Amino acid sequence: MQANSSAPIVRFENVTKSFGELTVLRQLDFDVAPAEKVTIVGPSGSGKTTILRVLMTLEKPNDGVIWVNGEPLWHQKSGDKLVPASEKHLRKVRGSIGMVFQHFNLFPHMTALRNVTEAPIHVLKMPKGDAEQRAVELLQKVGLSDKLGHYPSQLSGGQKQRVAIARALAMRPKVMLFDEVTSALDPELVGEVLNVIRELAEEGEMAMLLVTHEMGFAREVSDRVVFFDKGRVVEQGPPEQIFGSPQNERTKAFFNAVLRH
Repeated sequence: MQANSSAPIVRFENVTKSFGELTVLRQLDFDVAPAEKVTIVGPSGSGKTTILRVLMTLEKPNDGVIWVNGEPLWHQKSGDKLVPASEKHLRKVRGSIGMVFQHFNLFPHMTALRNVTEAPIHVLKMPKGDAEQRAVELLQKVGLSDKLGHYPSQLSGGQKQRVAIARALAMRPKVMLFDEVTSALDPELVGEVLNVIRELAEEGEMAMLLVTHEMGFAREVSDRVVFFDKGRVVEQGPPEQIFGSPQNERTKAFFNAVLRH
C-alpha cells in the first residue's frame, strides 16, 4: 500500500494562510507521495480542514507554493518565474483532485445517477452513455446500485455520503480528499461510509488525504498519520508510532484526551 515514487503528488512549500488576525497555516511544508494514505489529526481549529480547502482552491493561501502532480496550483510558470494562476490553470491542476465534504454537497434536484454523471459530462466532456455506464459502476461499488433514480431527499445521510464519494471518483482523481466525512452522520451510519473508504484505500491506486476524528479508522487505513496543531505539523509517522508511542508532549496530551472517550 505504501507509495514508493520519489516525486510527491502533493507538496506544500512554506504555505501560510490567515483569516484576518488568525493564522491557520504557518509556513507549512508538507508532502504526500503518490498512492500514499495520509490522515491529519489534531484539535479543532488547528488548520486541518484548511489544508484540504486550499488544495481544492476553496481558500487562497497568503504565501507559499502548492504543487499538485508536479504543477504549481495557485501559480503558473511565466519564463523562470511563478505568477498568480489563471482560472483556466487552476481548473486544470485541480482536475486531478477529488474531495468529499462533511455535508455531502449533492445537487438536491438531481438523482443519485445524475449527481455522479454531471461533472464528467460537463467538465470532462465525456459522452453521456459512457458517463452513465461509469456512474452505474461507481454507485454499485459504493453499494447503491438500487438507488440510481433516488433523489438526495430520499436517501439516508450515509447513502448521500456514498453518492458523494462516487461523484468524486467519477472524475478519476489522483488525490482524494476526505474532510470529516462521517461527522455529520448518525453513529449507526458511520460504518457504511468508512467501509467504502477502507476499500478505496486497499485498492491503493489514489493518494488519499483524510481529516477525521475516527482514530481507530485512521490507525487502520493510514500509511502515515500527521498530528497538526496551531497551523503546523507537530509530529508525524506510521500509525503505530503516532498512536502507540508519540514523542511530542502536545501529541501525547491530545491522544490521552481523545482516546480516553
